[in-house]
Amino acid sequence: MPYAITSPHHSATEAGASVLADGGSAIEAMVAAAAAIAVAYPHMNGLGGDGFWLISPAGRKPIAIDATGCAAADASIEGYRALGLNTIPHRGGRAALTSAGAVAGWQAALDLLPSHRPLADLLAPARDLARSGIRVTESLAAASTKVADEFTTLAGYQAIFAPDERPLAQGEQLRNLKLADTLDHLARAGLNDFYQGDVGQSLARSLDKAGSPLTRRDLQSYRVRQPQALTTATRDGDLFNFPAPTQGQASLMILALFERVRDQATSEADRVHLLIECTKLAFRARDRYTADPNHLPPAYFDQLDETHLDALAHQVQLKRAAPWPHPAEPGDTVWLGCVDADGTMVSYIQSLYWEFGSGVVCPDTGIVWTNRGLSFKLDEHHPNRLRPGARPFTTLNPAYADLNNGDRLVYGTMGGEGQPQTQAALMMRHLMEGRSLEDSIADGRWLLGRTWGDNSNNLKLEADLAARIASDLQQRGHDLVSVPEHSEMMGHAGAIRRYANGRLEAATDPRSDGRALVQD
Repeated sequence: MPYAITSPHHSATEAGASVLADGGSAIEAMVAAAAAIAVAYPHMNGLGGDGFWLISPAGRKPIAIDATGCAAADASIEGYRALGLNTIPHRGGRAALTSAGAVAGWQAALDLLPSHRPLADLLAPARDLARSGIRVTESLAAASTKVADEFTTLAGYQAIFAPDERPLAQGEQLRNLKLADTLDHLARAGLNDFYQGDVGQSLARSLDKAGSPLTRRDLQSYRVRQPQALTTATRDGDLFNFPAPTQGQASLMILALFERVRDQATSEADRVHLLIECTKLAFRARDRYTADPNHLPPAYFDQLDETHLDALAHQVQLKRAAPWPHPAEPGDTVWLGCVDADGTMVSYIQSLYWEFGSGVVCPDTGIVWTNRGLSFKLDEHHPNRLRPGARPFTTLNPAYADLNNGDRLVYGTMGGEGQPQTQAALMMRHLMEGRSLEDSIADGRWLLGRTWGDNSNNLKLEADLAARIASDLQQRGHDLVSVPEHSEMMGHAGAIRRYANGRLEAATDPRSDGRALVQD
């Protein structure tokens, strides 16, 4: 039976592939892969983080599941200011101010199936991986070293992720026995236990002890959303992405604007320049209007309007770069994609936000908690201001394309500000230049602004791309620097294409520890 799956860690790919090979659905395979990568890449994602699903059954529009956490009922601007804070702390209990939605998202996705495999079968690979141990990757070791000094007072983190009070070393084994026990418990009690049962009670206790404003009540009241996916039409087909609170609208705006100016391009430098200029316009709109879905300004709903896009596109100049920088958002996450024998495709993202999130590790469960609430502003006039129960702005945005020729495509990446830009690069290279998914992802990329692990806001080009076009872009006024080829700051991208004739193509990113697997 034909299927394909890709992820930024081979263990997750293998977990999902085992489900698909046994006749399981794309949703079941993704739950297995999501649980496994929570173990294998604990610095980037986990059960204590968020998730976003685009599920695309053959012949139907995508189904969106928003499983991002909400701010605690007791979290408010006034409460943080009473503590003498003008911004939300980056780490520690006060950074752990949003509930975790990923596990509820897994359940919501499984609920779309008339019946599904035993949960224990889906969680078993992740449980076994946590118990037997993972091999620490270069990415995990680097993240561990980066946070070592910052996390010395976080006892839960130290107990699991800092053996002998030192950072993790590449190649050593890391076991998380508490997480293995938690997965085993959830397999028996059901995923809802994460919020309503024993696991939820343990999490609430640990969070309270760490100084988080989250309570048991916040976990018990958490619910996912199922919004309508955003879409825009191009000459290649219909593109779909996630609405607020994500930057999915910005991802679509970049490609929709590029659609209007791409015919001006006669070279690779032209195409990259035009995409960068479209990115600047999309990011400015994103930062003005994207917020909690219940508090969006009216202008948010106009950004993909054809007339509005036409007017914006006239601001793009082929030979001159518009001014920059602009405030940027970092972010750690993982993107995974799969397609099953029935043609159902899944584009999925799971995240903790920064490396190891808030740094709060609930000791009885082995779960690392998100710091996505950092996206909130302690400013009463900001569209993304902190409100009890609100969903924070997030860089996460899984993508899907329904092409005019009958082909279908899921794609995405991690990397904060880089997510929309990498999506645009992949689509430009694959659809406009006709390159394979593998080449489209592996070739040198660019990044305008800041991504995870980086603080500068200029334009970065990987060395292979810089060698071809840096001089040309500098002449147009771009402030740029060259970074090493296949730099992890560019994110971990992946994609799967299902051709109308049933053929499958899948790719993962050489910047990750991933694997793409196709079974025709």
